[in-house]
Amino acid sequence: MTARARLNQIVEDGLCSGCGLCVAMLPDDVITFDKDETGEPRPYAKADLTDEQVDFIYQICPGLQITGIPEAEALAAPHQDLVWGPYHDMQLGWAGDPVIRHQGSTGGVLTALACYLLEAGLVKAIAHVKAADTPANFGMATISRTSQDVIEAAGSRYGPTAPLLHIDALLEAGEPFALIAKPCDLNAMRNLAKTDPRVDASVKFWLTPVCGGYMPESGFQNFMDEQNLDADKLTSLRYRGLGCPGPTSLTFSDGTQKDLDYLDFWGDDESQWTMPFRCKICPDGIGEGADIAASDSWEAGSPNRIDSKTDKGANALIIRTDAGARLVEAAITAGALIIDRQVDADFMNWCQPHQTRKKRVGLARIKGLIDAGNLAPNLNNLRAEALDASLSDEEREAEYAGALRRAKARSSQNDSQTH
Repeated sequence: MTARARLNQIVEDGLCSGCGLCVAMLPDDVITFDKDETGEPRPYAKADLTDEQVDFIYQICPGLQITGIPEAEALAAPHQDLVWGPYHDMQLGWAGDPVIRHQGSTGGVLTALACYLLEAGLVKAIAHVKAADTPANFGMATISRTSQDVIEAAGSRYGPTAPLLHIDALLEAGEPFALIAKPCDLNAMRNLAKTDPRVDASVKFWLTPVCGGYMPESGFQNFMDEQNLDADKLTSLRYRGLGCPGPTSLTFSDGTQKDLDYLDFWGDDESQWTMPFRCKICPDGIGEGADIAASDSWEAGSPNRIDSKTDKGANALIIRTDAGARLVEAAITAGALIIDRQVDADFMNWCQPHQTRKKRVGLARIKGLIDAGNLAPNLNNLRAEALDASLSDEEREAEYAGALRRAKARSSQNDSQTH
């Protein structure tokens, strides 16, 4: 198989999340980044791409290698949970600044921590994402150097985003920064850290939201069509925020704005939630590569329509490392965070049941991919065998068969498009 074909297989087998790290780390004359026929940003090989360069991509790609925090830090954590992994503490809290709490997603904890890190001089920059200028449903990588920059970028981004597309330049600058990105993006950077010492030298804090997946371009276009809205005239989109979860607000080129309830967009039972294949088989939505993961805290993982209008917002924090524990303690002392109470793994299972399920079935799904001839992620230090053993035979077989069936269907579709 040629180097180009090996790169293409990651995409064709549905494992590329479009993080941009491979493009960031290789020369422009061997790989580029562009949208595919569905509108998703993807890497494309040029003629000079070598097998050695693809070997490197296979080592860092979060579609192929999923790893948590370094093993020494995992072993040092005082608590170990089969599903939720190593952690120092779990807490329920929110931003100390009521404006940040209102504007940020859920309780504004990640925004508050980013602002505190800059104000305290613990980092020089925050690498994270903000709303893209165009298309408005996308996100884009950004670097914040002031609290105002951070606040202006606040709010969840559920559209395609490449947060690591320019990370090499930031690593080359050598200044200390905090990284806020999806769990898979943190996986990518943890992979890179194994061969690139600049990562551990520069990334001082690793922060993530607990992630349910992102909405691909095709899903967003379907939603706009169902609502009889013109996506081509969309100029800005706020998925949530200004409350918990706050409205989904769409602004159009003629100045009109349409506000939808969060559940109008996603569906009361997640019936409108579409996501890429990679997200469907993700075994690390809970952010095992982070110092701190911040989660929604609604019962069964979803707000109800009444509470969403009055809920001020509270994040559940999974504090995985000593660095994360020290950061939270300092932020509390400074008034940047308010902690309501400690919680535990049972609480996380209560408010994130879909994450609990995806974690337990990860290995069964991956075995289905492998037996279908699909590429599949390697799970490193993520308790995959023990989690698999917690399943009943019926659960394991159902998840395996489903992944096998979907992978074969994807392969058949790819074959039909290339012949």
